[in-house]
Amino acid sequence: MKKAIIIVVILGMFGWAIYDFVIKSDDSEVTEQEEDENDDVKVGLEKGNRAPDFELSTLEGDDIKLSDYRGERVMLNFWASWCGPCRSEMPDMQKLHENEDITILAVNLSDTESSEKNVPKFVEDLGLTFTIPLDEESKVAGLYQIQPVPTSYMIDSDGIVQNKALGALNYDQMLQQFEQMD
Repeated sequence: MKKAIIIVVILGMFGWAIYDFVIKSDDSEVTEQEEDENDDVKVGLEKGNRAPDFELSTLEGDDIKLSDYRGERVMLNFWASWCGPCRSEMPDMQKLHENEDITILAVNLSDTESSEKNVPKFVEDLGLTFTIPLDEESKVAGLYQIQPVPTSYMIDSDGIVQNKALGALNYDQMLQQFEQMD
C-alpha cells in the first residue's frame, strides 16, 4: 500500500513538472513575441509606456480601438456629462480638435450617467465633433485607473504616453502638452 502511494505521488510530481515546463515554455514564447511587436516598450500608464489598447463603440455606433490611431497623436480624455470641470474643458477640446493635427478620443463614462440620453444632448449642446467612445461597463476607465474625472492622456504617434493630466485643462495647457509630443 505504501509503495502504491509513493508511486502515485512520484508520478504526480513528474506529471506536474512536465506540465509546468510546457506552460512556462509557451509563456516565454508569447512574451518574446509581445516584446518584438512592442519594440520592448512596457504597456502601462506612466510616461514612456505604451498606452493600453482597448476597443469601444462610439456614440455613432462604430467600433474603434486605440491602436487604430497609431501614427496619429491622440488626446485620450475621460469625462461624464454630470461633471462640471468636464463641461468647462470641452469647448477648449473642440477648439484644439479644429486647430491642431491631433485626434481626440473623449471616452464617456456611460455607466455613471443618470440617463443614456444625457450624452448625445451634451454633445449636441456643445457642438462637439470629435470621436466619443462609450465606456458602458467602465472597463476602460478601470484599465486607465480613472480618478478624478476628467482625466486626459496625451499619447504620441507611436502609442506612447507622453503626459497624464488629472482634472480639467484649458486650451493653452492642452496646446502646450500637444506641442511637447513628437
